[in-house]
Amino acid sequence: MANPRTSIAVAIVAILAIAGIALYLGGKGGAPATPTAPATTGPVPATTATQAETAPAATQTAQAEATTAAGGLKGEVVIGALLPLTGDLASYGENSKAALELAERDINAFLEKAGAPFRIKIVVEDTETKPEVCLQKIQALAAKGFKFFIGPMTSAEVRQIKNFADQNKLLVISQSSTAPALAIPNDYIFRFCPTDNIQGPVIAKMAKHFGIKAIVIMWRGDAWGDGLHDAVKEAATKLGIEVIDGPRYDPKAKEFSTEVDQLASLVQEAVNKYGKDKVAVVYIGFNEVVQVFQVASQYDVLKQVRWFGSDGTALLDELVKDPVAAEFAYQVKFLNPIFAASKSQKYDKIVGELRQKLGREPDTYALAAYDAAWVITLSLLATQKYDPTAVKEILADVAYNYFGATGWVVLDKAGDRAFADYDLWQVEKADGGYKWVLKGVYQYASDSFSWQ
Repeated sequence: MANPRTSIAVAIVAILAIAGIALYLGGKGGAPATPTAPATTGPVPATTATQAETAPAATQTAQAEATTAAGGLKGEVVIGALLPLTGDLASYGENSKAALELAERDINAFLEKAGAPFRIKIVVEDTETKPEVCLQKIQALAAKGFKFFIGPMTSAEVRQIKNFADQNKLLVISQSSTAPALAIPNDYIFRFCPTDNIQGPVIAKMAKHFGIKAIVIMWRGDAWGDGLHDAVKEAATKLGIEVIDGPRYDPKAKEFSTEVDQLASLVQEAVNKYGKDKVAVVYIGFNEVVQVFQVASQYDVLKQVRWFGSDGTALLDELVKDPVAAEFAYQVKFLNPIFAASKSQKYDKIVGELRQKLGREPDTYALAAYDAAWVITLSLLATQKYDPTAVKEILADVAYNYFGATGWVVLDKAGDRAFADYDLWQVEKADGGYKWVLKGVYQYASDSFSWQ
């Protein structure tokens, strides 16, 4: 006979699935057609955990073990969050932390209403945007009994922890790792964002739309930067755009005068060949864009051409807060794609709360972190086990039947988001300063742009 608690949990998940689909249909006016998924070609330091607060280590370990030993979920169920609260993606990490605080509140309110005998607790660790620190943090949490994780955010971090997670059967959902090389079926890594096999062509198509004949790429030399560089280069070449490899820089670099000088020379050669209106720079990096733009602002030729960015710089708070870098971004019409959430009542509610909490526009990856917390919880409800292997087997199905802050979460065979539209953000002047403004959307289903 089935365990009554398990039956109730499955029923709850089924009801949520139906409600999610109904919400989707209500918003779209019909069943969503499924686009063809693109081929998928991402000594331990003293911990600085924050709560989204941290319980004592011994209590955390006992709780994680108890949920497994009891044969059913009860008490406090822990989820680790590996976020870059400092370093090259600090503002993105802050956004995801805020989103997970909302998720913990909303999920626990739901569990209380449902009469579930457990609550979730999300414990945040700062990875410093450093792969080696990220590995240390997941190892430390795993030693305390943690088996489920949201984040890390960068593909370099995901690559660093992947073997440890797979070998120890730790389930990881990254909200923002996009490197195509990490699209591996049947592992313990899921990604609630599309890979750069989609974003790369979007950037190339942006260049084509604006009549660009040649692009010079400057990029961060890590798993993410190399993967996106390759995707942009391949797509742009197919569109007949000349691709010139500019400087590939060390992710640990803090000064960029040599790299920017090299970039300026390559751009000048391209301008001499095609004219300034037909040349663009594609910049692939994180918040070091501030230092890059401060140096680039000293070169006239770099101010004369259009610049394109990526999801690594879209909505970056550090950029609009630096007057020199922001002015340069404004002058070069720095246009940045990031995967778009489906607009819905849920989206409006969560984004509105995050805007109030953060004082800025949250990135889509924060919303994906919110959804990851819900999908993990619903999967735990269905399995009634603190067991990553059991959850891994059903997680894609639970995600498919869930309509979240980002919309319909459809995963491909590698466990990555199968498709998405892309919002296109640009820095504009506003109220004596600078802000991010939505300029357009790339629509995946129609392979077209719409502009504001």
